[in-house]
Amino acid sequence: MKSRYFLTIVALVLIAALTIPPVAAATGADPATEYFNMAQVAIGNGDYNRAVGLFDMALAENTTLISQGDTLMYLYKDKAAALADLGKYDDALTTVNAGLVQFKSSTGMWNNKGYILFRMGRYNEAVDAYNQAVTIDPAYEKGWINKGDALVKAGRAGEAIEAYNKALSLDPESSSAKEGLAMAQKEAGSGSMLIILVVIVIVAAGAAVWYIKFRKPAGNDAGPKKSGKKE
Repeated sequence: MKSRYFLTIVALVLIAALTIPPVAAATGADPATEYFNMAQVAIGNGDYNRAVGLFDMALAENTTLISQGDTLMYLYKDKAAALADLGKYDDALTTVNAGLVQFKSSTGMWNNKGYILFRMGRYNEAVDAYNQAVTIDPAYEKGWINKGDALVKAGRAGEAIEAYNKALSLDPESSSAKEGLAMAQKEAGSGSMLIILVVIVIVAAGAAVWYIKFRKPAGNDAGPKKSGKKE
């Protein structure tokens, strides 16, 4: 009797094994997640080309599971950063923009867009991206520092001072904010001195023109001289 029950259980297990489809990955993990994790290891090893390839493989898989948390957002953000580190700025910008379509409220994504634009020399656009980041999270210290850096490069040192001061209000011991503030103050001082010198030159040039135009011609006040000798 017991043997009959045992055989029945074995038969049911075999039927279940035959009818359940095999798992995609041997470990049972989601393929997109596995590729993402492998890409993170590659980034840690400085192998950005491999990381980008693995991120692409993850995106080619079913991304349903990684979309349920933050993994997909980090995938776009980290892939864009890896492309930027490879100097592939156009591809990096395309990637981060694709990510922002889905994750508009990601401070990290906006920060990375600012970083990419900064590296491309598009400083005012970088400022706009960093503005988005600190608007979403006003306590995002890194965003304020990066905004200050971009403002200095854009020749907007006065605004940069405000950004660095905001960062210092969040972390008074931030060495990056202190260094940036000192640089911005120096740039702002140089700019003010340059303006003063330009004004002086303009005033001096105007005075010279006025003098040449309106001065009286020199007259001959001595009168005519007599010729001959005195007797």
